[in-house]
Amino acid sequence: MTEKLKATLLYIDNQKITESDPMKKYIYIALFAFTMMANSQELKLSPFSQYLVENPFVISPAYAGVEDVHKLRLSGVAQWLGLKNAPLTQTLSYDTRFSERSGAGVIIYNDRNGNTKQMGVQLTYAHHLTINDANDQYLSLGISYKFNQFRINTDKFDDGSGGGHSDPNVGAGQSTINHNFEVGFLYRIERYFVSFNASNILNKSIKIFDDSEPIKLRNYYMYTGYTFESDSQEYEYEPSIYFKYFEGDGRSVTDLNFKARKLTDDGYMWAGINARFINDQSFEPASISPLIGINKKDLYVGYGFQWNINDASVFNSSGTHLLTLGYNFETSRSNSSWFN
Repeated sequence: MTEKLKATLLYIDNQKITESDPMKKYIYIALFAFTMMANSQELKLSPFSQYLVENPFVISPAYAGVEDVHKLRLSGVAQWLGLKNAPLTQTLSYDTRFSERSGAGVIIYNDRNGNTKQMGVQLTYAHHLTINDANDQYLSLGISYKFNQFRINTDKFDDGSGGGHSDPNVGAGQSTINHNFEVGFLYRIERYFVSFNASNILNKSIKIFDDSEPIKLRNYYMYTGYTFESDSQEYEYEPSIYFKYFEGDGRSVTDLNFKARKLTDDGYMWAGINARFINDQSFEPASISPLIGINKKDLYVGYGFQWNINDASVFNSSGTHLLTLGYNFETSRSNSSWFN
């Protein structure tokens, strides 16, 4: 039995899901193991809906410095509220434009998932090119270096004798450190945008926990949309699509999104909806996420709630909550109005 599976089983035992309802237990095992596998393979936390809460930098390095401000965002994600040791994630991101054509950024994250924990840092550089000023046509290229530490605490594992883990060589846990890279581009023309990036482009060179660990960690992301403006120029409407593909096992996920903004004298208010689909299952949404936010001068607040509506939603009745706080520090350069 692998350490990751042991962590999953111990978590489930803590929830007191008994053998009297084995189907619930097996579904929960599959759901929880899938979550851990997805996070550990990505070497970057799943974005949930952070990119929709006015922070697309978390999904593509090409967005670093796309606005001419110092942009700071702090996000917290709480999953499966009401369950002991449920997943908690904190993400801090900062990006800025530091010259006419260059931007930079950093992402720091901390994630706890039962007896597993991962921490990481992502350092980004982006280059922005003007193709045609007349129709607001731009191309941005970005690259990120990523550092990730993944750890499993094994000191609470029980081999059935009640004495904790039975392997004296395991100690209090096992951990692995990974280094990788991500590249991306962003194309904008007037109110249309499309971005594409490849994450974890290097194969993993070693296997720490067991021989079944994946070697290919590459994920591919595409994010595209268009912003419509009302005749009064008071409202904006933005449909968008986010697509993610895992090369290692062929899984893919699609998000269908819609946002509406009301512009004000000192910022804007917005509301939106996200529907997430797992593409190798029937064409039914796995989750629905309503989202709201407000930007007033340099302050920003955004909130999202993810409601799982698949067969395993019985374990997630409290849903997933996302809160993002932000502040924009003005630069001495001329301000860009794209992606406020």
